[in-house]
Amino acid sequence: MSNSNNANRVEVPEAKAALNRFKQEVASELGINLKEGYNGDLTSKQAGSIGGEMVRKMIRSQEERMSSGQQ
Repeated sequence: MSNSNNANRVEVPEAKAALNRFKQEVASELGINLKEGYNGDLTSKQAGSIGGEMVRKMIRSQEERMSSGQQ
């Protein structure tokens, strides 16, 4: 059974700042204004759009690395 408290944990703590910058960048590209800290006023659609686009970009980046022979 999964614990909802762990749903948003960062697997590599050293990457937390980079992930936050990435989230801000994606939100900006989508025209969604994120505040520093808590953003509970976002709609589910807005939050989902940010997360979905982050995943698409990460997958695209990994596919590019894999197709060029990088790991």
